Amino acid sequence: MSETTASVASANSRPVVVAESATARGRRARIALRALQVLIALFYGVASSLPKLIADPSAVDSFDRIGWGSGAMYTIGALELAGAVGLLVPLLQSVAATALSALMVGAFVVQMTVFHGENAATPLILIIPLALIAWARRGQNRELLRVLRRRA
Repeated sequence: MSETTASVASANSRPVVVAESATARGRRARIALRALQVLIALFYGVASSLPKLIADPSAVDSFDRIGWGSGAMYTIGALELAGAVGLLVPLLQSVAATALSALMVGAFVVQMTVFHGENAATPLILIIPLALIAWARRGQNRELLRVLRRRA
């Protein structure tokens, strides 16, 4: 059993959970983190990058207002899609979360300067789970460096 239990004198005399073992908590934390990664990856892969990559009129209009044109729109859409895929690849999770965070810093600056703060909270809100993923998966960075050094 992965939980520590203690009997408590009560009418039904059932064991009551007093404390959970670190392995049970750790397992649930890993599952929650993985679920968060999948949700964030779905957001970036579908809701964020897809409109840019298919040149949805709202995305085209936004990039025209910025003055960057379709080249930047496709580039940012591709970067978001690559980040979404990277969040699902164990070796790339931390790097992908860090890169998407950097992209969100840029999005925040654009929202503040070009769009006068309209929707500026969205990139800031997204940075929080991305930073959590980057920190929690930071151990993968050593393994990624090891793989890259072997190939070089």
